[in-house]
Amino acid sequence: MNIVAIETATPACAVGVRTESGLEVSRVVNDGRRHTEALALAMGLLLGEVDLEPRDVTRVVVDRGPGLFTGLRVGLATAISFSQGLGAQLVGVTSLEMLAHGAFDGGVRGSLVSCVDGRRGEIFVQSFELDDAVTAVSPPQVAVAGEVAERWADTGAPVTFTGDGVDRYGELFTEIANATLFAESVPSVHAALSLGAAATPSDVVVPLYLREADAVANFATRERPS
Repeated sequence: MNIVAIETATPACAVGVRTESGLEVSRVVNDGRRHTEALALAMGLLLGEVDLEPRDVTRVVVDRGPGLFTGLRVGLATAISFSQGLGAQLVGVTSLEMLAHGAFDGGVRGSLVSCVDGRRGEIFVQSFELDDAVTAVSPPQVAVAGEVAERWADTGAPVTFTGDGVDRYGELFTEIANATLFAESVPSVHAALSLGAAATPSDVVVPLYLREADAVANFATRERPS
């Protein structure tokens, strides 16, 4: 099958294409443009690089979160419109599993914590064990970065941290004697392509926000004037 993968959970967005012959190309777009514009341009360029037309795409894989609210909405809307317009299958994967599989592909083994920057001093996290395969050992959740770092430091167990949440709060994680950092600021679109190829398509992809949007939270906590 010819697959397109879309990732918009972080400030940078990424797109990947894999052809049925196994040819694969990808691109991270971080040039300050809106995700909508960046996605459309990158998808067109990548399809051209592998001599595919949009109508040749048979499956669309999209990162459904957790991550930045606005970016996820754009990515999901783009993926759904693209798949519906072309009659292509649709698959959703999470940013946290993409990070874990990206680290696995990079040679990381043992305990791993995927960390996506949630802002407000928080990160979206999930723990995995990387051995012969990638196995989730906790559900995706929202946590305070400092508390995650402290909890793993107290265990003394070897662990690897990855994701842009580590980049954001690097000073907390670099101080953990038993920790290793694996550089991976953007969830792996190569992993998304592989996960998407093996997954069962769905008519509906539900976003994994874990937390309400900043604008909603700010409105909800604002006091009425007396």
